[in-house]
Amino acid sequence: MAGLTATTPVPTAITLHQQSRVLELAFDDGRAFRLPYEFLRVHSPSAEVRGHGPGQETLQVGKRNVGIETVEPVGHYAIKPVFSDGHESGIYSWDYLYELGIRQDELWHQYLERLAREGGSRDPR
Repeated sequence: MAGLTATTPVPTAITLHQQSRVLELAFDDGRAFRLPYEFLRVHSPSAEVRGHGPGQETLQVGKRNVGIETVEPVGHYAIKPVFSDGHESGIYSWDYLYELGIRQDELWHQYLERLAREGGSRDPR
């Protein structure tokens, strides 16, 4: 999490779409992103998922049907989603959400490659 600066885009709208399981974000620079709940869950910025340094990441499996029950604001700089699988320790700053939106295709492709390489599945066991 790089932190906010005067040029950090800030969301003007955050919408949960429960049926399609997508978080829609509109930013003040005109950009908008639709981030699936599963994508957000497997890219959680929490230590549980990312570890405490490079190489300590934990591959998230079985998250295809994960939901977001609520989204809690964290100051004026982030949100904390509460996922249906009980995960609630990830704090998603505006800059991190923006980065996820910009890099969504690349990050999703990397995740799917890692799942295949390590024999994981998006489906719950």
